[in-house]
Amino acid sequence: MATPIAQAVTPHSPPPPRPPPAAGSAAEAPVLIFVYFHKAIRAELEGLHAAAVRLATERAGDVAALEARCRFLFSVYRHHCDAEDAVILPALDIRVKNVAGTYSLEHKRENDLFAHLFALLRLDVQNDDGIQRELASCTGAIQTFITQHMSKEEEQVFPLLIKKFSHDEQADLVWQFLCSVPINMMTEFLPWLSASVTPDERQDMLECLRKIVPQEKLLQEIVFTWIGQKALRTASQDFCHSNSKHSFCCEYTSDRTDEHASLEHSKIGKRKCTKSSHNQLPMHPIDEILCWHNAIRGELSDIVNETRRIQQSGDFSDISAFNTRLQFIADVCIFHSIAEDQVIFPAVDGELSFVQEHAEEERRFNKFRCLIEQIQIAGANSTAADFYSELCSQADQIMQKIERHFNDEETKVLPKARISFSLEKQRDLLYRSICVMPLKLLERVIPWFVAKMNDAEAASFLQNMRLAAPSSGTALVTLLSGWACKGRLGDTSNSGKIMCLTSETESFALDGDESKKRQSLCPCSVANNGSENGSRPVKRVSHAESNADINRDHGSPSTKEISSCSNRPCYIPRLRVKSNNIGVNSFASAESFRSLSYNYSAPSLHSSLFSWETDAAFSGPDNISRPIDTIFKFHKAIRKDLEFLDVESGKLIDGNESCLREFIGRFRLLWGLYRAHSNAEDETVFPALESKEALHNVSHSYTLDHKQEEELFKDISTVLSELSQLHGDLSHPLDEDDESGKNHTCSGNEIDWARKRNELLTKLQAMCKSIRVTLSNHVHREELELWPLFDKHFSIEEQDKIIGRIIGTTGAEVLQSMLPWVTSALSLEEQNKMLDAWRQVTKNTMFDEWLNEWWTGPSGSSGPPNMASSSPEESCLQENIEQSEQTFKPGWKDIFRMNQSELEAEIRKVSRDSSLDPRRKAYLIQNLMTSRWIAAQQKSPEQSAEGHDRNTGIPGCIPSYRDPEKQIFGCEHYKRNCKLVAACCNKLFTCRFCHDKVSDHTMERKATVEMMCMLCMTVQPVGPNCQTPSCKGLSMAKYYCSICKFFDDERTVYHCPFCNLCRVGNGLGTDFFHCMKCNCCLGMKMIEHKCRENLMEMNCPICCDSIWTSSAAVRGLPCGHFMHSACFQAYTCTNYTCPICCKSLGDMTVYFGMLDGLLAAEVLPEEYRDRCQDILCNDCQRKGRSRFHWMYHKCGFCGSYNTRVIKTDTPECSTSN
Repeated sequence: MATPIAQAVTPHSPPPPRPPPAAGSAAEAPVLIFVYFHKAIRAELEGLHAAAVRLATERAGDVAALEARCRFLFSVYRHHCDAEDAVILPALDIRVKNVAGTYSLEHKRENDLFAHLFALLRLDVQNDDGIQRELASCTGAIQTFITQHMSKEEEQVFPLLIKKFSHDEQADLVWQFLCSVPINMMTEFLPWLSASVTPDERQDMLECLRKIVPQEKLLQEIVFTWIGQKALRTASQDFCHSNSKHSFCCEYTSDRTDEHASLEHSKIGKRKCTKSSHNQLPMHPIDEILCWHNAIRGELSDIVNETRRIQQSGDFSDISAFNTRLQFIADVCIFHSIAEDQVIFPAVDGELSFVQEHAEEERRFNKFRCLIEQIQIAGANSTAADFYSELCSQADQIMQKIERHFNDEETKVLPKARISFSLEKQRDLLYRSICVMPLKLLERVIPWFVAKMNDAEAASFLQNMRLAAPSSGTALVTLLSGWACKGRLGDTSNSGKIMCLTSETESFALDGDESKKRQSLCPCSVANNGSENGSRPVKRVSHAESNADINRDHGSPSTKEISSCSNRPCYIPRLRVKSNNIGVNSFASAESFRSLSYNYSAPSLHSSLFSWETDAAFSGPDNISRPIDTIFKFHKAIRKDLEFLDVESGKLIDGNESCLREFIGRFRLLWGLYRAHSNAEDETVFPALESKEALHNVSHSYTLDHKQEEELFKDISTVLSELSQLHGDLSHPLDEDDESGKNHTCSGNEIDWARKRNELLTKLQAMCKSIRVTLSNHVHREELELWPLFDKHFSIEEQDKIIGRIIGTTGAEVLQSMLPWVTSALSLEEQNKMLDAWRQVTKNTMFDEWLNEWWTGPSGSSGPPNMASSSPEESCLQENIEQSEQTFKPGWKDIFRMNQSELEAEIRKVSRDSSLDPRRKAYLIQNLMTSRWIAAQQKSPEQSAEGHDRNTGIPGCIPSYRDPEKQIFGCEHYKRNCKLVAACCNKLFTCRFCHDKVSDHTMERKATVEMMCMLCMTVQPVGPNCQTPSCKGLSMAKYYCSICKFFDDERTVYHCPFCNLCRVGNGLGTDFFHCMKCNCCLGMKMIEHKCRENLMEMNCPICCDSIWTSSAAVRGLPCGHFMHSACFQAYTCTNYTCPICCKSLGDMTVYFGMLDGLLAAEVLPEEYRDRCQDILCNDCQRKGRSRFHWMYHKCGFCGSYNTRVIKTDTPECSTSN
């Protein structure tokens, strides 16, 4: 590996106790130890990317060293993620729902990045500049993706773990995490981690580990040996210290035991038996693989027999135990195959591989487990016979497959290994294959494996393990030997006697120093650290308490405490990994073993945390189009542009300045539209999800994604600005012709310019790769995790409301950029579905009219960009829109050429058109009916335009002023620099209000096609600027709308595509939104309001002017009606009820209280005191009875005096209200 492993150093004495940990330290909150893990990974990522960039820009670096570094990082991070998936995230998912799933999905996607990286490293990196830049961009993408992932964990996951789990529970989780990482990885990971942090952080980490690791000295020694520091005296040292006073150990215990044994056993007999057993051991240690094969065969045979018993009896009452047993043997088989693929087969023959066979076995085990879980889920509703038959079939197939596989290995691999390797090499391979497993699995596998052997095989297994282990692995071998003893404790084949494998093994041909060295390996040597039954509970204590306990343990044990291995069982230290107390239930994920590098534990296949169908392309729950699908249509366009940025950024190195400008334009478009998309999700979609009780916390991770992605866009924008400035400073250095004396300086500037440009382009390529990877993963996870939730938790009407809220806060300018961008990435069918969904949501609005006017508008309008060079799909879309609008759109020329019968026919055609909005239909019919009168009064605008000089022949061809003294162009209504040619009467007016004021008809402003600049007095096509050269592009106004032909040089105005009108304000999504049901623009403060369909398509109830087209301020009433603000002020001086529905206009509590006091003080005449009246309350709409009064009648339900009298009762009425 690229990072050397620090050697373990045994201190002479424990370190002095530290002061109490500060807030936020790992010692105080054990889960924060992962922050140190993240810091080390970040540092390695940064160094890896820097090395790749140096290779791409400076041609400096060793590719082999870079590859070794990549593989080390992948191995470390992959096991870190696997342990998180197996331990941390399932535990969190039990206590906090909807958080862990998205992080597990991110873990899966990270494999693709590393796979691409390793594929690049297999190419000719050293000699290919393009591959070097791609390598740098790939490492940059990995750095960005993983760094963002870890930042989100630190911001969301870690605080939740600290909040929801106690200190001891956090310590249990971290200990389970460490025990879930393979041993060979721990021996490299912990020293590397220790070297990657500061001394203070390292000390905090060590103190945290002292509290996390159970207090058994053997476990402490193992962990601190791995990390490079033994904080405690080793168990072996303690035993040797005791042995100096009590000269005996396990090897000699057998001799001492004979003094108290029966007469039929003697020392000589025992030694002869041992020697005989030794002579029967296999000559080749590599043959131990046969023992693994036989053990697996036996276990699988038992499972096959059990399935047949179930099929015959139909009794599946103990399905959980059967599933657990199957899970265990699946773990054994998979890790055995991983050990062969990673350790043994590459050493025997590099070309020999059984990877495909191993992968097939994993798939079969996974299918078998899925079948069992289906039985568990189906329960009584299942057809048992079918299930049981399939169960037997699956078990037989697994058994046959593994049997063939084992036979191939025993005939092709083992003979080569026996010939090619020495005994030491064979032992080394076997020991390394054991270290492929994590401690958590070895605690179960070693006892099981030893229990399947006879005495000679078990003794040989332990002897080979001890001989192969390095000196730093003494404590680990001692622990594994203890677990091996545990496997023999239940073995009653030897007359019920408990066999100490360590004692017997140590009596094999070990003499002199080697014998003394091996004496300390017996787990009995730590018996004084435990109780007589070897199962004392572990209490996590402070370091000071830990040292005190250790010092007490250092006292000389009595003879009674240290007894023979044959007199009582060896003390067997356990990992004490407790899963039940935090609810973690681990099951293997067959998919992750091979691709995710040995992950042996993951949640259940049907748990809420993982969905194993996520690798398949997601196409909606049931291929039925729903309103919410509109959001995810944008993802296709996002992916298309991300691919463009990624690919084209690599081509900029050979491009010119125009290519850079095109790239910048495409990037700006994507940035703006993605920002609108993410804002819509943050402000509308995610709050809707969080409003459902079952979906709390589901969107937090995606909100964090949006913040991180915005920073990525800003970083890319900064680099593009630097590139633009670089091209501006020296656009074409190679084309400059300098004097001969300046050639050297010019050459130096060219070199610096080229070097700087190469560095920036390399950086840009890496950033574009990063943004593509990050955003693609983000939208992919949204489609997998969030999309199905809408179908499950939201009705079609609720989805319509969400989509309406989103597009109701999207301005016309954004829509004009967004629609061509989205539709260019969709098929014709997808385009039609999306537009149909939008039309359904906006059916009460003028959106369809706006869409048609904008899309099919003149070239001078703000139509979709690049219409002339649009794709075939866009052309088809345009045709589809035009065909869907089969309505009469008459021009003046058409109307004037019609005779009376043709005109009546067109009127009837419009009247019968059911697709037209009623308001639009009325408008068309009115114009058609009055067209004959207009034709009689005036000439056609087209004919008039042909008969005179355009600059002098049009009435009104003089400038008008808003402020005559300051010579500011405009009128009393608007400030603007142009006049409009009214299409109806061919006269010039400053605005439509000026036209309507002096005419007997109204001006249709959208029909305007010409204007006159009041500076040069030239009539020209309507547009935002004067086209006369003398005006030099004079702006007609700050705001111009090409649809409404509206100019305003004073106020902030926006065009609402749903009202299809220009309105005063900053725009949709800023200070206004359009309610699709009310069909009106409302202030953002009224986001929650009472909806009334087509609410503002009415006149003000006071002045009777149209509210829809009014430019005056409008006041919304509590009842849902509207009136002008000025009218409201005047009306409420004398009234407090709505003039339409008679409801109160506000909170009348004070006024009604005054009336209560007035009536209490008033005394009615005697003949009216007992009279009652039936009333109807205008506020609560309920009927009731009130005592007689000439004016005031109080509602008995809501206390309002806003009532009306329905009926007066007789004087005998005695009913009280």
